[in-house]
Amino acid sequence: MAAYAYQSSSNRTTVLVAIIAAHVLMGWALVSGLARSVVESIAAPLITDLIDDIQVDEPPPPPPPPVMERPPVEVPPPLVSIDIPVQTTTTAISDVTDKPRPPAPPPPPPAPVAKPTPAKLGRNFPNSEDYYPSASKRAEEQGSPTVQVCVGANGRLTRDPVVTASSGFPRLDEGAVKLAKSGRYEAGTLNGAKAAESCIQFKVRFEIK
Repeated sequence: MAAYAYQSSSNRTTVLVAIIAAHVLMGWALVSGLARSVVESIAAPLITDLIDDIQVDEPPPPPPPPVMERPPVEVPPPLVSIDIPVQTTTTAISDVTDKPRPPAPPPPPPAPVAKPTPAKLGRNFPNSEDYYPSASKRAEEQGSPTVQVCVGANGRLTRDPVVTASSGFPRLDEGAVKLAKSGRYEAGTLNGAKAAESCIQFKVRFEIK
């Protein structure tokens, strides 16, 4: 048993020494560059070839087609046909007389125009002396203003009388308008039969007697 134990320990020591020796050898190889030389001798040398870029020249574009000038087109002149009248003779007898033409018929007579008859002053028309302003008499104002009145078919005034020609004195003009309002009138007629509206003018004379 003692001999077997001794043999086992000696084997272990031998293996340990061999491992240590292998590590030391590997470290020395790394330090001395032996490993690098071994690697370079083993690895095949790399051959690098530089390949130049091949430039392909493109052909130039074709030239443009030549411009062909078109010859001018000649247009023939248009054909114009002229018809020349042919004088023909005829044997027809034309009716040519020297008789005058009959006169044109007279125009129809115009429609009768309605003739209005103006209105007129009625009976018992007021006297201008009754409408003579006393202030005008004292001031010796005299004159004859013209008054216009419009009378309807019923004989009444259709609007207020107006002075169309002044006497030059406002008081006399106002007296003439009052006289025209108070008077009576006869309506005018149309064609002498139908009563119609019409307007008349008359003077009112104011004078000191």
